[in-house]
Order: sequence, then structure tokens, then C-alpha cells
Amino acid sequence: MCLIFTCGEHTFRKEVEGYEGIVCRCFNCGNYSANVTKSHPWFTFCFIPVLPLSWHGYEDVSCRICNFQQPLTHRPDVLAMRHGAGGGGIPLQPQGPPPPMVSGASPPPGGWQGAKPNEPMRYG
Repeated sequence: MCLIFTCGEHTFRKEVEGYEGIVCRCFNCGNYSANVTKSHPWFTFCFIPVLPLSWHGYEDVSCRICNFQQPLTHRPDVLAMRHGAGGGGIPLQPQGPPPPMVSGASPPPGGWQGAKPNEPMRYG
């Protein structure tokens, strides 16, 4: 009689309370795709979680692209974003109108003005 048993490890993950929806920069790949997760690793026997490998779990900043994980305590920039404080998040480009030209300033050089409207392009 032959019995085969499988043993392994499975990690349950969830978002940390207070950091829901916060996306921050990954220090490994530089993408804005990292979020704060709490991990609970378990020992599994025949694919059934049997024994927790950590009682309190781990709070990490984990990247969804490169799977890099860093402890939350080592990221003061993310700690400042808790509950929306600090105005963190993905930095965006300014959305206001362009700054006005200073009086007496010359316009850009002729090559930067673009083609005149309704004129065909010339090649050669």
C-alpha cells in the first residue's frame, strides 16, 4: 500500500487597515505599483492549512510587478500616508494653465513654431 502526502506552505494576504487603496513607489523596480499587505504564512498538509508559521504576520510594502517585499517599518514615506495623511500617492503633472510669457520676451525660434496651417509639407 502506497500513501502519498504533500506538505508545503501557503501565505494568506490582505490589505492593512488604514492603507486601503494606497499605491506607492517600489524601491526595487521604481514603478508606482506597490501596496501595503499583511502576510500570514501557514504550514499545509495535503493542501489544508494546519499550523501558522507566524502568530502576528508581517506588514510589508509589496510590489505587484517585481514581487519585491520590504518591511513597512523601513518605509517612512509610506507610514506618512496612513489614513490619507501627507498627501502622498502618485505624483502627477501640474494641471493648471501654462505660465504667462514675461513681457519683452521673444517667442521661440522659428523651427519650434511648427508648420504654418494649410501649407503642404515640403520634402527635400
